[in-house]
Amino acid sequence: VAALAGTPVPVARAVTMRNDDSVLGAPFQMVEFVPGRVVRHTRELEQLGDKATIEACVDALITVLADLHAVDPDEVGLGDFGKPSGYLERQVRRWGSQWDLVKRADDPCDGDVRKLHAKLTDAIPPQSKTAIVHGDYRIDNTILDAHDPTKVVAVLDWEMSTLGDPLSDAALMCVYRHPMFNLVHADAAWASDLIPSADELAEKYSRAAGQPLDHWDFYMALAYFKLAIIGAGIAYRAREGGAADVDEVGDALAPLIAAGLTALS
Repeated sequence: VAALAGTPVPVARAVTMRNDDSVLGAPFQMVEFVPGRVVRHTRELEQLGDKATIEACVDALITVLADLHAVDPDEVGLGDFGKPSGYLERQVRRWGSQWDLVKRADDPCDGDVRKLHAKLTDAIPPQSKTAIVHGDYRIDNTILDAHDPTKVVAVLDWEMSTLGDPLSDAALMCVYRHPMFNLVHADAAWASDLIPSADELAEKYSRAAGQPLDHWDFYMALAYFKLAIIGAGIAYRAREGGAADVDEVGDALAPLIAAGLTALS
């Protein structure tokens, strides 16, 4: 966040960070308070204004993502923020191994999950380029201007950020538009029909970033795979915590894996 200050990417001003537990008992960071609005749910999205206002908001959000991917990591001191190559291979491997940690015993989706993982492993393309990736980009991980929802004043939640392939970042943003995201994140604004379709989001990103969507089927399939495993992980933690009703989150797994298989068919 401190490194991105002064770039076109809007971030909260970094105040301090401690990598030890001497102050709060755990490592922590602190950033400046940013006034504005966070849109998490459909009703909050509807409150932004008419269809044209919401589309202008989406355009602004996508421009910010394209601006992030245009930042030269070396120029802002983030050249060692992650490994510059092999990102896609690591992503496929990591999310495949995560499935083994969170799946139910005798999970009926296990065969399809492993089938999609094998297809992804066989289809890994050359990395489009190396950029700073956010890793979890959508409207509710940003703050919009309180008076002008077509202006993004800060991007939040950088825990998944690293150096990687920007098309994987864009594809996950598009997959969050899938209706099944509502099972992972109830009443998600980004999955609303008020948001342009995944294909339209992809086209908007490609134009904003000047980035061809080469091997796009792979990137979308990987994003579906990741979101499916994220949902399975949420269900797993709920089961481990003794939650009585986790079926709804788990219900997202099969259709998301099916969408990934369709993308690579």
